[in-house]
Amino acid sequence: MADRTQTRGTRDGTPDGTRELARELSAAVRGEVSAAAGDRALMTMDASNYRRVPRAVVAPRDAEDVAAVLRVCRERGVPVVPRGGGTSIAGQATGLGVVLDFTRHLRRIVSLDPEAATAVVQPGVVLDDLRAVAAVHGLTFGPDPSTHSRCTLGGMIGNNSCGSHSVAWGTTADSVRELEVLTYGGERLRAGRGTAALDALPQRLRDGVRELVNGDLALLRTGYPDLPRRISGYALDALLPEQGTDLARALTGSEGTLGVLTEATVALVRPPAAKVLAVLGYADESAAAEAAHTLLPYQPLTVEGMAADLVGSAAGLPKGGAWLFVEMGGDEPGEALARAEKLCRDAGTATTDHTVVTDPARQRALWRVREDASGTATRMPDGSEAWPGWEDCAVPPERLGPYLRDFRSLLAQHGLRGTPYGHFGDGCIHVRIDFDLLTAPGIRRFREFSGDLAELVVAHGGSLSGEHGDGQARAELLPKMYGPELVGLFGRFKDLWDPAGGLNPGMLVRPDRMDANLRFAPLPKRPVDVEFGYPHDGGDFSAAVRRCVGVAKCRNAAPGPSAVMCPSYRATGEERHSTRGRARLLHEMLAGEVVTDGWRSEEVRDALDLCLSCKGCRSDCPVGVDMATYKAEFLHHHYAGRLRPAAHYSMGRLPRWLRAAAPVAPLLNALARTPLAGAAKRLGGIAPQRAIPEVATEPFVRWWAKRTPAPASAGPALLLWPDTFTNYLAPEVGRAAVRVLEAAGLSVRLPPVQRRPLCCGLTYISTGQLDQARAVMRRTVNALDPLLTDGTPLTVLEPSCAAALRTDLPELLPDDPRAARLAASVRTFAQTLEERAPAWEPPRLDRPAVGQTHCHQHAVLGEAAEHRLRERAGLTGGLSGGCCGLAGNFGFERGHYDVSVACAEEQLLPSVREAAPGTEVLADGFSCRTQIAQLTDRRARHLAEVLAEGVMGGGEANGEG
Repeated sequence: MADRTQTRGTRDGTPDGTRELARELSAAVRGEVSAAAGDRALMTMDASNYRRVPRAVVAPRDAEDVAAVLRVCRERGVPVVPRGGGTSIAGQATGLGVVLDFTRHLRRIVSLDPEAATAVVQPGVVLDDLRAVAAVHGLTFGPDPSTHSRCTLGGMIGNNSCGSHSVAWGTTADSVRELEVLTYGGERLRAGRGTAALDALPQRLRDGVRELVNGDLALLRTGYPDLPRRISGYALDALLPEQGTDLARALTGSEGTLGVLTEATVALVRPPAAKVLAVLGYADESAAAEAAHTLLPYQPLTVEGMAADLVGSAAGLPKGGAWLFVEMGGDEPGEALARAEKLCRDAGTATTDHTVVTDPARQRALWRVREDASGTATRMPDGSEAWPGWEDCAVPPERLGPYLRDFRSLLAQHGLRGTPYGHFGDGCIHVRIDFDLLTAPGIRRFREFSGDLAELVVAHGGSLSGEHGDGQARAELLPKMYGPELVGLFGRFKDLWDPAGGLNPGMLVRPDRMDANLRFAPLPKRPVDVEFGYPHDGGDFSAAVRRCVGVAKCRNAAPGPSAVMCPSYRATGEERHSTRGRARLLHEMLAGEVVTDGWRSEEVRDALDLCLSCKGCRSDCPVGVDMATYKAEFLHHHYAGRLRPAAHYSMGRLPRWLRAAAPVAPLLNALARTPLAGAAKRLGGIAPQRAIPEVATEPFVRWWAKRTPAPASAGPALLLWPDTFTNYLAPEVGRAAVRVLEAAGLSVRLPPVQRRPLCCGLTYISTGQLDQARAVMRRTVNALDPLLTDGTPLTVLEPSCAAALRTDLPELLPDDPRAARLAASVRTFAQTLEERAPAWEPPRLDRPAVGQTHCHQHAVLGEAAEHRLRERAGLTGGLSGGCCGLAGNFGFERGHYDVSVACAEEQLLPSVREAAPGTEVLADGFSCRTQIAQLTDRRARHLAEVLAEGVMGGGEANGEG
């Protein structure tokens, strides 16, 4: 039996013998091997409640590397755990020993045969990558879990994953044809279907499988429930003669406990040419559950269910308390529409309302609500935490209604809450429950409820797992479902394939207890001292870090059309540069077992170094992880009492330097064009590739002070914020905004001149200088609060500064009610016009536009008002999502240039270069405009500048008002 303990280690947290193991592995494989604390910390968790610390991580380059790893580990008695995207919800992607990370190299689509409708893939192939290649031939891979943009085929085969289209195309096991596998003992085999495939096995395995099946035919024929989503346990009934002696199917869903997959042949399907989404409303969840199975005769592609406690007020849904999303297909749009309309008519009086969605964009928007549910369900409506563990039970579809009623009753008996949703057409329910997994009484209740729920599922003829596998979460309870005899057969099957017990021990057979290895156990029992208020997490930094449950939407290889998260991951492909990876490192920093240096951790610092503080995760992460805030918090503690990087002094304190530079701006601008600029950049920690932006010779506030006053307006008043970037670097934006706002009939005021200019604190926050940030914020609150008490809006032209005032200000001054009032007053330029001058008509510009929606605008402020204003002005075309890559100080810092450019090249720069002559290039953020100017031959402008030009009849928009 492999050694499953790690009780002793070196002073840096590395287990004894690990360095020798890593050296031996490095000598044996061509892929990367690491026993470094940071790399091990990234692999301690998946998307479950569990945490196990590996001794090393290997990214094999090919099957020979996998064989070499198994040989070394076998000789040393070290366990091996295969891992794909790490989105498993039952704990099976965590493990002791050596983790095999297949996502780095073994991600090739070896071949695709359109005529046979099959593909040969390596285990690290991401599902959406396979679907994209197959789509060229009108094909797709049928199973499609909600993590399709980052889950791997190897992980899907390991878990027997399903997805929303399983009513049409079944589980992954239904799509597997052959598997190439390496056992822990080093045997190479090809598992297929039929007696010939069985005959080709090594004799030991061939004879053992036959003996096991022939010795218990009756038990294998009667011991399994008959339902479409039976995922729990080993599928030994697939080995029965009448089932085709399907060894590949029997190995699918074995969670890496029997062999390591190195290649798979899978079947593809031809989806209908047209799809229409019918959304049926029902009075409540029970009514929707009762109706779901009655829709199956109409041959839908999906029947998904959600209730109002999860969906809330999502736009586009018909009236009701619960909904079924039913996708219908056809050879052409008219056929699909007719089938959907017939289904809705026949559903009749059981529904409260229905809608049929033909527009693909609206369909995608509604499906995103469903796909994000695995994250959004982790928070209850009151903000309290909810956890997996009973994420995917399945019952016969016709039993779903009674089961859900009993399930709700059981929750109430135990004083628990959850929000069920999922694959109603297959009888499979997803739910996150507000277990207390932090205290001993809460963990006892978790165990007691789990036992009771297992009995309830079995009483309804169901399976403990209907999609995600048993892992550690449910394997302990398999005897309740299958009985001791069949579970005993599982043990014999495991021992036949893995007699040394070296593959993923603690899963499925002889499992660890469901309440062992909980990922919360090593976290601090009391809140740690922090600077931000973390209002959504009760002021607890540990709770904020716990927000990341590992669903890994941040690992998407490409952003959605309007998404931002996570640009640095897409640039590097490194887990440590994903939001999830950084959250994992922070979790391990708090735990103190693997990452042992606390706030001084270099592993955490290095991972956060490439975080652009774009805030994209604040909106795009389904659970609202806010890595920009966590980074600022970490940097504050990491550099407390220590020398900081040069860029923190040069760019982190930019408002000070610009104030000092303004009187001598012409001289400094001239010097910036001489060789002296190189020395200045070296001294300031600035990337040598970057040009230093010019300082305005006349700051915006100076222009304002001496301008000829505009005629007094009786219109609504506003306070215009002279942010550092507009004031010192782009005063033309401020002048243009004044022109437009006054043309709209608004009365524009600026804050009174102070001895020290007011500031939002943004540059101090992004570099973790939180004491200074708080000081400047207090000055700002003191100055502005008296001017805003009558409801006057604070209009902020720079989106990053607006976001800082909206969110960072109240979170750094949580005990000052004036900070919350100021934050609530913040409006963007377009929001101000829409709210204060709703009847004003902007000038018609009537030309196409490209450019960048600022990432902070997207994440914090919203962009709907900007979109409507552009439409009214005749600026057609959408702006890019993603991040410009400059991101304030980030893209200027030495060592960040390549990543900064890679982020810009993802969406922004191609859209600008491809724009036709005469296309307006829009970017409200100074960073976005600077990136465009330095990397293209185009000039981008703030929307205020473009509108001001129209207001002035095409003349110079930047003159005096």
